[in-house]
Amino acid sequence: MQTWLKIKKMNEPIIYKNQIRNNNFGKNVRIVEPVNIYEITTGDNCFIGPFCEIQKGVVIGNNTKIQSHSFICELVTIGNNCFISHGVMFINDLFQMGKPAGGDASKWKSTQIGNDVSIGTNATILPVSICDNVVIGAGSVVTKNITESGIYVGNPAKKIRNI
Repeated sequence: MQTWLKIKKMNEPIIYKNQIRNNNFGKNVRIVEPVNIYEITTGDNCFIGPFCEIQKGVVIGNNTKIQSHSFICELVTIGNNCFISHGVMFINDLFQMGKPAGGDASKWKSTQIGNDVSIGTNATILPVSICDNVVIGAGSVVTKNITESGIYVGNPAKKIRNI
């Protein structure tokens, strides 16, 4: 019995606590914990909901709302007056070598989100550019640049109508 206790104690996991560190926040930014937010920049009047992770280098414009359970990886820029709904996932690694690039940031790609863009619940955004005045439907997967304003849905996301 004592041997088991010693082994168990030696194999305890390393536990990281949620954190908000080294950020450049604008005025009137509201954050609901728990979150992991590090080395980002936000504009004024932003909201970040609980259970989000936003990684270093992300830039979020004024009046933008990020709802709960969303993941925003490095190399993402989000414009002003945007709405990122619950569970939206941004991807910066296209697995070009047939496996994750890991820490090799030279293989990652960037994502640019314009102004007045709304992204629906559980959408997945690959490394793309999305112009201003776009709505992405819930559950959609954006695989290509969006260069015309409108409403996009599906997998892959396609324009269904103008706004």
